[in-house]
Amino acid sequence: MNRWLKLGVLSLALAGSMRAAEEVSSALAAGVAAFQEGYQAWDTGRLTTAAAALRQCATNQPDSGPAWYWLGVAEFHRTLALRGDPDAPTVSPQATAANQAAVQALERLLQLDPAHAEAHAMLGTLYGLRIRDNAWRGLRWGSRVNRHRQQALRHGPDNPRVCYLLGACHLQTARGAAELRKALDALEKADRLFAAEADQPAGPLQPRWGRASALWFLGRTQEALGDREAAARSYRQALALQPANHLARTRLARLGLDSPTSP
Repeated sequence: MNRWLKLGVLSLALAGSMRAAEEVSSALAAGVAAFQEGYQAWDTGRLTTAAAALRQCATNQPDSGPAWYWLGVAEFHRTLALRGDPDAPTVSPQATAANQAAVQALERLLQLDPAHAEAHAMLGTLYGLRIRDNAWRGLRWGSRVNRHRQQALRHGPDNPRVCYLLGACHLQTARGAAELRKALDALEKADRLFAAEADQPAGPLQPRWGRASALWFLGRTQEALGDREAAARSYRQALALQPANHLARTRLARLGLDSPTSP
């Protein structure tokens, strides 16, 4: 094969590789957009559709950290949506399967990027949910929860999603006012970090999820500490960001301070 023919073949191969990369990037951006729509509407059907699209992206590009990250994010939120109210006594098999799918995606991400703070934070939450559903599982998963929480704080102490998830975990396990204040500190820090993040430009793959949920947990913490006015403000802020947040709407209505649509 002469030199020019070789160069032509290489050029065609390079062009094909670039087109394939562009197609993967486009598919990933579409999957992320689908997740964002499902998250905003808090719709399990849309979240499931987004997870399927993102799983295809991860399958097509198994060494792509962003693909596994967004698949993990989608399955994580599908888990939460399928569970419904965190205080509900029973968990559906679909929520259990989504939990497992999220864990698998995030564990794969950590193989590629062991210092990914948000992956550690989500995994700590997912294993924590398993323990919450069955206390005996603490013998199996307790050490993993602690390890992932420690790694999340080590690698992302000023990441708003890390602070939110750790604050939510503190709330779920709080046994008194001192532990509630610990949750409050983490969630208030998360809200400050989310506010600062909102002022920064974001690309199509840049994480921006979590603030509405963090505000809901902040409201729950404030309510548990007896500050009903602050809790109502947090619930209203959560609804302003995510009108489909029925948990915030229910909590606000239960407080009876004003209507969920008040500014």
